[in-house]
Amino acid sequence: MKKVTLYLLLFTFIFTSCSSVKVFTDYDSKTDFKTYKTFAFYKKGIDKAAASDLDKRRILRAIEAELLAKGFKKSEKPDILVSVFVKSRKRVNIRTNFGYGAAYDYWYPGYYYRGNTVDVTQHTEGTLFVDFIDATKKELIWQGIGTGALRAKTGAKKEEKIKVFVKKILLKYPPENKK
Repeated sequence: MKKVTLYLLLFTFIFTSCSSVKVFTDYDSKTDFKTYKTFAFYKKGIDKAAASDLDKRRILRAIEAELLAKGFKKSEKPDILVSVFVKSRKRVNIRTNFGYGAAYDYWYPGYYYRGNTVDVTQHTEGTLFVDFIDATKKELIWQGIGTGALRAKTGAKKEEKIKVFVKKILLKYPPENKK
């Protein structure tokens, strides 16, 4: 019985500590993504992002690192302009436990009755939009969107969370159906 409880606790800890980022991408199917080799950040778009300057810098550093790892070069005359947009919202999770189990609230002959309990938790869910704009045409050619829970309490944890968001979003670039 102790092993089962230990495994259950371990599984619960692992499951709840690994927050996932859901990613969606969209792109212009007529675009030849092989022609893009250089990038720069689109200051006008980034300035409008509703995030602190610290978080904006974290996001831009993460994007830059991922693009450089993909072979892009930062340039004064870029092929692609990169812009970001962020938004967040509060999420409330309500879980009702109707339980017959090992709780000791009430005892009836033959079983323990746990009673009905309601667990309410709250967290912030963040969404990061990463836009790639053709620098010549000034048209959006690719957009990646990542959504997930924001539970970071320190700057270092925020930075790690942002890196995960950006990495998962940019894994989808360039798109599979590229020309």
